[in-house]
Amino acid sequence: MMNRLSLLRRKTGLENADFAARWRDADGTLAARLPGLRGYLRHRVTDPGPRGDWNIDGICELQFANADTMRAALGSQAFAAMTAAAAQFRDPASIVVCEKHEAIPCTADDLPAVKRMSILRRRPEVSPEEFRREWLGRHAELVRTWPKLLGYTQNLVIARYDEHTREASHDDIPVDGVVELWFRSKEDAAEVVTTAAFARTKEHTETIVASVAPYFVETTRIA
Repeated sequence: MMNRLSLLRRKTGLENADFAARWRDADGTLAARLPGLRGYLRHRVTDPGPRGDWNIDGICELQFANADTMRAALGSQAFAAMTAAAAQFRDPASIVVCEKHEAIPCTADDLPAVKRMSILRRRPEVSPEEFRREWLGRHAELVRTWPKLLGYTQNLVIARYDEHTREASHDDIPVDGVVELWFRSKEDAAEVVTTAAFARTKEHTETIVASVAPYFVETTRIA
Protein backbone atom coordinates (compact mmCIF):
# COMPACT_ATOMS: atom_id res chain seq x y z
CA MET A 1 0.00 0.00 0.00
CA MET A 2 1.07 3.57 -0.69
CA ASN A 3 0.17 6.66 1.27
CA ARG A 4 0.37 10.39 0.69
CA LEU A 5 1.26 12.35 3.82
CA SER A 6 0.69 16.12 3.88
CA LEU A 7 2.62 17.88 6.65
CA LEU A 8 0.31 20.68 7.74
CA ARG A 9 0.83 24.00 9.45
CA ARG A 10 -2.18 26.11 10.43
CA LYS A 11 -2.57 29.58 8.97
CA THR A 12 -0.77 32.35 10.82
CA GLY A 13 -3.05 33.85 13.46
CA LEU A 14 -5.36 30.83 13.61
CA GLU A 15 -5.58 29.26 17.06
CA ASN A 16 -4.88 25.54 17.35
CA ALA A 17 -8.44 24.79 18.46
CA ASP A 18 -9.87 26.68 15.48
CA PHE A 19 -7.50 24.85 13.13
CA ALA A 20 -8.62 21.50 14.55
CA ALA A 21 -12.30 22.40 14.21
CA ARG A 22 -11.99 23.66 10.64
CA TRP A 23 -9.94 20.66 9.58
CA ARG A 24 -12.50 18.35 11.14
CA ASP A 25 -15.42 20.00 9.37
CA ALA A 26 -13.91 20.96 6.02
CA ASP A 27 -13.02 18.01 3.86
CA GLY A 28 -14.29 14.67 5.15
CA THR A 29 -17.13 14.44 2.64
CA LEU A 30 -14.89 15.60 -0.20
CA ALA A 31 -12.17 13.08 0.61
CA ALA A 32 -14.67 10.23 0.63
CA ARG A 33 -15.38 11.04 -3.04
CA LEU A 34 -11.77 10.54 -4.16
CA PRO A 35 -11.66 7.69 -6.70
CA GLY A 36 -9.66 4.69 -5.52
CA LEU A 37 -9.19 5.98 -1.97
CA ARG A 38 -8.51 3.13 0.49
CA GLY A 39 -8.35 5.28 3.59
CA TYR A 40 -8.14 8.82 4.93
CA LEU A 41 -6.70 9.47 8.39
CA ARG A 42 -6.22 12.76 10.21
CA HIS A 43 -3.29 12.88 12.62
CA ARG A 44 -3.75 16.02 14.74
CA VAL A 45 -0.71 17.07 16.75
CA THR A 46 -1.58 17.37 20.44
CA ASP A 47 1.76 18.81 21.61
CA PRO A 48 2.49 21.48 18.96
CA GLY A 49 5.82 23.26 18.75
CA PRO A 50 9.11 23.20 16.81
CA ARG A 51 10.79 19.79 16.56
CA GLY A 52 14.10 19.68 14.71
CA ASP A 53 13.46 20.55 11.06
CA TRP A 54 9.68 20.78 11.47
CA ASN A 55 6.93 22.70 13.22
CA ILE A 56 3.59 21.17 12.22
CA ASP A 57 0.03 20.98 13.50
CA GLY A 58 -1.10 17.83 11.74
CA ILE A 59 -0.56 15.17 9.11
CA CYS A 60 -3.19 14.28 6.50
CA GLU A 61 -2.85 10.68 5.29
CA LEU A 62 -4.48 9.45 2.07
CA GLN A 63 -4.04 5.73 1.34
CA PHE A 64 -4.08 4.10 -2.11
CA ALA A 65 -3.39 0.65 -3.54
CA ASN A 66 -0.70 1.87 -5.97
CA ALA A 67 0.83 4.89 -7.72
CA ASP A 68 -1.55 4.82 -10.70
CA THR A 69 -4.61 4.91 -8.45
CA MET A 70 -3.12 7.78 -6.47
CA ARG A 71 -2.36 9.83 -9.59
CA ALA A 72 -5.92 9.36 -10.84
CA ALA A 73 -7.34 10.56 -7.52
CA LEU A 74 -5.09 13.63 -7.44
CA GLY A 75 -6.36 14.63 -10.88
CA SER A 76 -10.01 14.45 -9.85
CA GLN A 77 -12.45 17.29 -9.19
CA ALA A 78 -12.95 15.97 -5.67
CA PHE A 79 -9.25 16.45 -4.90
CA ALA A 80 -9.27 19.99 -6.34
CA ALA A 81 -12.25 20.85 -4.12
CA MET A 82 -10.58 19.27 -1.09
CA THR A 83 -7.40 21.31 -1.64
CA ALA A 84 -9.39 24.53 -2.04
CA ALA A 85 -11.28 23.88 1.21
CA ALA A 86 -8.06 23.15 3.10
CA ALA A 87 -6.47 26.41 1.94
CA GLN A 88 -8.93 28.27 4.19
CA PHE A 89 -7.28 27.01 7.39
CA ARG A 90 -3.72 25.88 6.60
CA ASP A 91 -0.61 27.06 4.80
CA PRO A 92 0.66 25.27 1.67
CA ALA A 93 1.65 21.74 2.63
CA SER A 94 4.85 19.76 2.22
CA ILE A 95 3.91 16.35 0.82
CA VAL A 96 5.67 12.98 0.89
CA VAL A 97 4.59 9.77 -0.82
CA CYS A 98 5.50 6.65 1.12
CA GLU A 99 5.59 2.89 1.15
CA LYS A 100 3.82 1.74 4.32
CA HIS A 101 5.53 -1.09 6.25
CA GLU A 102 3.92 -2.58 9.37
CA ALA A 103 6.92 -3.74 11.40
CA ILE A 104 4.65 -4.56 14.37
CA PRO A 105 0.94 -4.76 13.49
CA CYS A 106 -0.92 -2.44 15.85
CA THR A 107 -2.95 -4.12 18.60
CA ALA A 108 -4.31 -0.85 20.01
CA ASP A 109 -7.67 -0.67 18.23
CA ASP A 110 -9.70 -1.88 21.20
CA LEU A 111 -7.46 -0.46 23.94
CA PRO A 112 -6.85 2.98 25.41
CA ALA A 113 -3.68 4.04 23.58
CA VAL A 114 -1.53 7.01 22.64
CA LYS A 115 0.27 7.45 19.34
CA ARG A 116 3.54 9.13 18.53
CA MET A 117 4.65 10.03 15.01
CA SER A 118 8.18 11.16 14.14
CA ILE A 119 9.59 12.76 10.99
CA LEU A 120 13.07 11.49 10.06
CA ARG A 121 15.84 12.99 7.95
CA ARG A 122 18.73 10.70 7.00
CA ARG A 123 22.36 11.64 7.51
CA PRO A 124 23.87 13.36 4.45
CA GLU A 125 26.48 10.64 3.94
CA VAL A 126 23.81 7.90 3.98
CA SER A 127 22.32 7.11 0.56
CA PRO A 128 18.58 6.50 0.10
CA GLU A 129 19.37 2.84 -0.63
CA GLU A 130 21.39 2.43 2.57
CA PHE A 131 18.73 4.20 4.61
CA ARG A 132 16.05 1.86 3.24
CA ARG A 133 18.12 -1.23 4.01
CA GLU A 134 19.12 -0.21 7.54
CA TRP A 135 15.83 1.35 8.61
CA LEU A 136 13.55 -1.41 7.36
CA GLY A 137 16.05 -4.07 8.41
CA ARG A 138 18.24 -3.72 11.49
CA HIS A 139 16.36 -0.74 12.94
CA ALA A 140 13.00 -2.52 12.79
CA GLU A 141 14.56 -5.58 14.45
CA LEU A 142 15.77 -3.43 17.34
CA VAL A 143 12.43 -1.66 17.83
CA ARG A 144 10.71 -5.05 18.03
CA THR A 145 12.63 -5.66 21.28
CA TRP A 146 11.06 -2.67 23.05
CA PRO A 147 8.77 -3.40 26.00
CA LYS A 148 5.28 -1.91 26.25
CA LEU A 149 5.04 -1.23 22.50
CA LEU A 150 1.62 -1.91 20.94
CA GLY A 151 2.50 -1.22 17.30
CA TYR A 152 5.15 0.14 14.95
CA THR A 153 4.71 1.30 11.33
CA GLN A 154 7.43 2.67 9.06
CA ASN A 155 6.50 5.03 6.20
CA LEU A 156 9.44 5.06 3.78
CA VAL A 157 9.50 8.20 1.62
CA ILE A 158 9.82 7.49 -2.11
CA ALA A 159 8.76 10.89 -3.55
CA ARG A 160 8.21 14.49 -2.46
CA TYR A 161 5.79 17.11 -3.81
CA ASP A 162 4.75 20.68 -3.20
CA GLU A 163 1.17 21.86 -2.74
CA HIS A 164 0.52 21.86 -6.48
CA THR A 165 1.69 18.24 -7.03
CA ARG A 166 5.00 19.38 -8.55
CA GLU A 167 7.84 17.04 -7.63
CA ALA A 168 10.18 18.53 -5.01
CA SER A 169 13.81 17.79 -4.14
CA HIS A 170 15.18 16.34 -0.92
CA ASP A 171 16.61 19.80 -0.17
CA ASP A 172 13.10 21.27 -0.47
CA ILE A 173 11.47 18.61 1.72
CA PRO A 174 14.19 16.86 3.80
CA VAL A 175 12.11 13.89 4.94
CA ASP A 176 13.11 10.24 4.48
CA GLY A 177 10.76 8.43 6.83
CA VAL A 178 7.73 8.90 9.07
CA VAL A 179 7.38 6.72 12.16
CA GLU A 180 4.15 5.61 13.84
CA LEU A 181 4.39 4.18 17.37
CA TRP A 182 1.55 3.12 19.69
CA PHE A 183 1.74 2.83 23.49
CA ARG A 184 -0.87 2.27 26.17
CA SER A 185 0.00 5.60 27.80
CA LYS A 186 2.47 8.48 27.69
CA GLU A 187 3.97 7.03 30.85
CA ASP A 188 4.74 3.79 29.00
CA ALA A 189 6.28 5.79 26.16
CA ALA A 190 8.50 7.66 28.62
CA GLU A 191 9.50 4.42 30.36
CA VAL A 192 10.65 2.84 27.10
CA VAL A 193 13.21 5.64 26.67
CA THR A 194 14.94 4.50 29.88
CA THR A 195 15.48 0.89 28.73
CA ALA A 196 18.57 -0.84 27.37
CA ALA A 197 16.55 -1.87 24.30
CA PHE A 198 15.91 1.79 23.48
CA ALA A 199 19.58 2.67 24.04
CA ARG A 200 20.65 0.02 21.53
CA THR A 201 18.11 1.34 19.03
CA LYS A 202 19.25 4.94 19.55
CA GLU A 203 22.86 3.95 18.92
CA HIS A 204 21.88 2.44 15.56
CA THR A 205 19.54 5.35 14.73
CA GLU A 206 22.37 7.84 15.04
CA THR A 207 24.31 6.04 12.29
CA ILE A 208 21.58 6.69 9.68
CA VAL A 209 19.38 9.54 10.99
CA ALA A 210 20.41 13.19 11.31
CA SER A 211 17.16 14.63 12.68
CA VAL A 212 14.07 13.30 14.46
CA ALA A 213 10.94 15.43 14.97
CA PRO A 214 8.55 13.56 17.36
CA TYR A 215 4.91 14.47 18.02
CA PHE A 216 2.09 12.91 19.96
CA VAL A 217 -0.98 12.82 17.74
CA GLU A 218 -4.69 12.09 17.90
CA THR A 219 -5.66 9.95 14.90
CA THR A 220 -9.15 9.90 13.40
CA ARG A 221 -10.18 7.70 10.48
CA ILE A 222 -12.41 9.71 8.14
CA ALA A 223 -12.80 7.27 5.25
